[in-house]
Amino acid sequence: MARKPADQSVHKDDIILAAADVLRRNGYEATTMKDIAAEVNLTAASLYHHFKNKDTLLLAVLEGGLNHVVELLTPIVNSDRPYAEKLTEMIKLHIVSVTRNTAVGAAMVFEIRSLMSFKAPPRNGGQFDAEIMEEFIERHAAFFTLRDQFEEQFRCVIRDGIAAGDFRPVDVPIFVKTMLGAHNWVAVWYKPDGRLQGESIAAMTAETFLRALQV
Repeated sequence: MARKPADQSVHKDDIILAAADVLRRNGYEATTMKDIAAEVNLTAASLYHHFKNKDTLLLAVLEGGLNHVVELLTPIVNSDRPYAEKLTEMIKLHIVSVTRNTAVGAAMVFEIRSLMSFKAPPRNGGQFDAEIMEEFIERHAAFFTLRDQFEEQFRCVIRDGIAAGDFRPVDVPIFVKTMLGAHNWVAVWYKPDGRLQGESIAAMTAETFLRALQV
C-alpha cells in the first residue's frame, strides 16, 4: 500500500496515539520516526511535516495525557465536597483514564525518563533548528510544571484533609508519589479482557489508599 503524503489525511491526534503504541512495543531508544510513520501509513518525510523529531513527538504523547487528566481533576479539587470523597473520585478518574489508553499511561512510566534526562544541544547557528529547539525547551519546561501541578492537586487535597482532621498525618509528598506510581503502573499490567475492568480496579485502589489515610 502506498504511503500517504504530508497532507491532512492523517490527523495529528492519530499520529500521537500511534506513536504511543509504537513506544510501548519498542521503547524510546529502539523506536524510529520511520516506525511511527508506518503505523499510520505515512512516509517518514511526511511525518516530519507534522513533528520535527522523535523528542517533540514523545512530548506530544505525554502532554496530551497529562492535559486531559488535569482538566478533569480541577473541578473536583475546587469543589466543596468532603476530602475523602474528593480523593476517591480523583483516584478513580486517574486510573480509569489510564486504562482507557494504556499506551499513553505506559509512556508516563517508561518514556518520561528520556525527557527528564534531556539536555539542549549547543546552538549551531542554524536559525530554523534554533527556533524549533527553543519551542521544544519551552514546552518541555511547561510539561514538567504541569506535572508538578497535577501532583499538587493530590497533595493539596490530602494536606487539607489532614488539617481538617479527616485524614491521619502522613508524609504527603511521599504518599502522593507512591499513590500516583501505583496508578501509572496500572497501564503496564492492565488487560482490557482481564478479570477486572478499569472502573473496578479504580474503586479497589481508591478504597485501599483511603483506608491508609483513615483516622
